[in-house]
Amino acid sequence: MEKVALYLDVDGVICPFGATGNTDWGSAWSKADAGLLEVSYAGELVAGLNQLARKPGLRCVWLTSWEGMAPRYLCPAIGLAGQKWPVLVSDGRGGGDSWWKLQAIQQDIETFAPDRAVWIDDQLEFERAARAWALFLGGRLLLISPQPRRGLSVAELESVRAFL
Repeated sequence: MEKVALYLDVDGVICPFGATGNTDWGSAWSKADAGLLEVSYAGELVAGLNQLARKPGLRCVWLTSWEGMAPRYLCPAIGLAGQKWPVLVSDGRGGGDSWWKLQAIQQDIETFAPDRAVWIDDQLEFERAARAWALFLGGRLLLISPQPRRGLSVAELESVRAFL
């Protein structure tokens, strides 16, 4: 079976910043108390991620500044079945011009060695080193950089499904 991985951020991806109007699915934004703060999210996105996570051979991984708080607080609050996903942490990585998330995913991909992977983070559009690394990996890595005030869109989720 082919090994595939999905690396997922929270802020600007699952939970947009300052969400207004309707979601990309046309519904109102749902709100939840994630223990530390109130978050907005699209229930349809959560359902889509839960469905995607059941794909055989897919390893879903948290790659977010929420670190361990994503599975502990966010998942139960919004109904995302990601409580058992591995969590990549900063562990003193980064500093200077280095982005800790890039270092963490590089190490994880080297260790796990997926055939293909998707990295979803709203910051990717601004991280030149991450984009250069993705080009080096060629068709093995798909980068998705959602608009942070809208989060992961229907079209972007479909791109992830098609790639995986």
